[in-house]
Parts: sequence; structure tokens; C-alpha cells
Amino acid sequence: MVELIKHFSVKENVEIHLVLYGKTREIFYKIPDSVHLYKPNWEFNNDRRLLSTLRTLFWLRNKIKQISPDTILSFGEYWNSFVLLSLKGTSYKVYVSDRCQPDKKLGILHEKLRKWLYPAAGGMIAQTSKAKQIYERLGLSNNICVIGNPIRVISSNDDTTEREDIILTVGRLIDTKHHDRLVEIFDEIKINGWKLVIIGGNAIKQNGMRRLKKIIEQKELQDQVVLTGTVSNVEKYYLKSKIFAFTSSSEGFPNVIGEAMSAGLPVISYDCIAGPSEMIEEAKTGYLITLFDDKAYKEKLKMLMTNRDLRKKMGEASRERIKSFSASKISEKFYKFITESIKK
Repeated sequence: MVELIKHFSVKENVEIHLVLYGKTREIFYKIPDSVHLYKPNWEFNNDRRLLSTLRTLFWLRNKIKQISPDTILSFGEYWNSFVLLSLKGTSYKVYVSDRCQPDKKLGILHEKLRKWLYPAAGGMIAQTSKAKQIYERLGLSNNICVIGNPIRVISSNDDTTEREDIILTVGRLIDTKHHDRLVEIFDEIKINGWKLVIIGGNAIKQNGMRRLKKIIEQKELQDQVVLTGTVSNVEKYYLKSKIFAFTSSSEGFPNVIGEAMSAGLPVISYDCIAGPSEMIEEAKTGYLITLFDDKAYKEKLKMLMTNRDLRKKMGEASRERIKSFSASKISEKFYKFITESIKK
């Protein structure tokens, strides 16, 4: 969303208002100074969850009425329903974008809310063609546009940067990322000199770091597998690695694959229901592996580890392929879609 905001904010005669209303309302990425920013001036009290939720809903409705925007873009499969509910009975055009695996079960309440509220939205943005098919089958919208995520360019000003024998993966340490399976695959290949670097921190109350450390210690891989935790300079790791490996089984659109490709890395990934296949071209920029077919995964990963020319060829193809997901191109598609109904 920040990439979109950056693109929108430099357009002539366009005013951007960013409304944050979640529990923490933290700002992780820098927002352009020209953007108007709004946050509730009270803390969300989780002990009085219903009261805080209702208070936030009415605050959001009143704030949007004060802004009186021409168009509204909302992100998040749970939050979109909240925005649409808060604006029920108004004429504002709201465009919603779900960011999760498209067939993810959201629970009875949220699925009912989506089916009730989404058809009233101005339109829906799907991250992949597969997602659009699923959303159409669910009857969520009759105006769905497929737009992938904007992928930032990962490059180095220093062409002499030496890549090391590193397999890199990036993602929160949660069960659906299956880092344990990747560690197992890496251990079975057993090629001297190579390291597996796992970037990511604990999330959603799963102590993945402790669980992975235990596996690594049991396999005596402390010198071969590195757990970095959350890092702010992930670009450095993309640029010094040789392969990007991904074992997630649940995705909407994994930006880390795109970033790895932008950095010139071949990518091997499970072919989960949406995301990787939109970016990876089989046997050209990397490999798509049937979900949990770890034997095939091991064979392809070993092939990449032992074939320098193949890595170089795929890495160059990756960098070229991902240009179609540049921030400027994707942001312009978003802008065109969410402003289509504005009267000139």
C-alpha cells in the first residue's frame, strides 16, 4: 500500500488521505509528507473488544464523511468488511482487495459478511487470475480486476558484489511457511559449503524460532542453517545469495518471490493455490513444485546448487520477467481501476 501511496502522491491534482484504525496503528514504512494521515486518538482496549470495535467503526464512518473522498481503497479480507459496514447507507465508492490465499476459510461470521457486503463495493481487486475465478464463483463481485503486487527493485550499485553459496528464504516463522520441511530438504542434500539462511520473526503467537532452533540442533546444523530473525536490510541478503527457496502452502501474492527475482535469483517454490505461478515461469526463472512433493523439490534444488550456468541463466530471466510487476506499472493499474467511476 505504501508503494501505491508513493505513486499516487506525485500525481497532479490528487490528494491522498491515509486512515489507520487497527489495534496498533503503527507506521513501519515512511509515508510521503504530502499524505494526510489519520489515526484514532485513543488506544484499542482489547478487554472491551466489542465497545472498542464499535467506537472504531463510528470513528471511521465520521472521518471518511469529513474527508469526503472521491474513491476509497481498502486492503485486507477482514478489514474490507469493516470498512464497507462502517459506510453502509452512504454513496462512497469503495474498492476492496483481499490479500490472502483466495480459498482461505475466514470463519462463518466473516464469510457471511463478505457475501453480504462485497457486492455493494465499487469493485474488487484480485492478486491473481486464480483468485478472480474463486471470487467470481463465490459471487463476491461482478467487477473484479486482476492486479499483482508492486515489486520493488532490488539491485546493487556495486557490480563486484560477490554472491555466496547461500539458499535464502524470507517469511514469518509460522506453520504455513513450512521452514521445517525446507531445513529437512536442505539437510538431505548435504553439499559442503552451502548455507540456508532463514529470515523472519515469530508471528501470530507461534513460537517458530524456538521450534526451528530445536530442529537445527537435533540435526547438528548450527553451522549450516542461519536464523536471522526480523531484519531491516533484507536487500543485502538477496544480493549475496545464489538461490531463493520458498515452501509456503498459503499465499495471496508473495512479494518476497518477486523481490528475489528482481535481485536476479532463480526461485524454487511450492506451487500453492495462488501467487508463485503468476511470477515464476517453469524451468525459465525457476521451478514450481507440486505442494509437499519434497522429493521433486530436493532434486530441483540440488540441480540449482550444482549448476552455476543454470543459476545464472535463470537469475537473468527472473530479473527481466519481474519488470512487468514494477511499482510504477502496478500502481498505475490500481489508480486507473479505483478512479474509473469518478466523473470528470
